[in-house]
Amino acid sequence: MSQEATNDAAAAARNARFGKLPERIRYEDMTEVVQSEPAGGANTSPDETAAWRTFSCLALDLGL
Repeated sequence: MSQEATNDAAAAARNARFGKLPERIRYEDMTEVVQSEPAGGANTSPDETAAWRTFSCLALDLGL
């Protein structure tokens, strides 16, 4: 008998916490439009040293 009372109390606690879904969020509330600058900032010339840092090659990865 005490096992049923314990289960009922646990079930009531779960139902109080998880018994309903949260309120729906509108799409407009999830997004934000922000004006951004160009990717390069004021200086858009390519940096040759930065190109080697982002260059991926199997021969370079193997140290050949």
